[in-house]
Amino acid sequence: MMFRPSNCATRWMSFLVGKPMTKLYLDIDGVILTTKNPRPAPFAVSFLEHAVSNFDCYWLTTHCKGNSQTALNYLANYFDPDSMELVKKVKATDWSTLKTEAIDLGSDFFWLDDHPLQAELKAMKEIDRLDRVIIVNLNREGELQQVLTQILQESNNYR
Repeated sequence: MMFRPSNCATRWMSFLVGKPMTKLYLDIDGVILTTKNPRPAPFAVSFLEHAVSNFDCYWLTTHCKGNSQTALNYLANYFDPDSMELVKKVKATDWSTLKTEAIDLGSDFFWLDDHPLQAELKAMKEIDRLDRVIIVNLNREGELQQVLTQILQESNNYR
């Protein structure tokens, strides 16, 4: 049986060894919510529980540019109050033209998006960080579970 430290222990270990938690940048539409007839994506609440416990999470969405309140108001239409407590733990980002403006490119990070712009992908490729972009396709069954497994395995949070 493999030992997995608790979420609290993981955070403390990262703090004690001076290694910050991996940042996780999240789009909303097409990642947390489905795009057609918007509703929480399958596994969205469980995904958010794991994400906020294991990553330093940020909204990277048109619904949040400098202030997360717009994103919170939008998501309140789809999530119950308990789930909204998880949503509130995700921090705001600020960007104007390309989402890549908001990413701390010098950090360990993942960016989850359903449809990044070609200019954003080009920018990530130019700095050799294209592997940190995960294109989410909610039409694939179990997509968020698979994405979560991938980012947990590839992050430095359990090293």
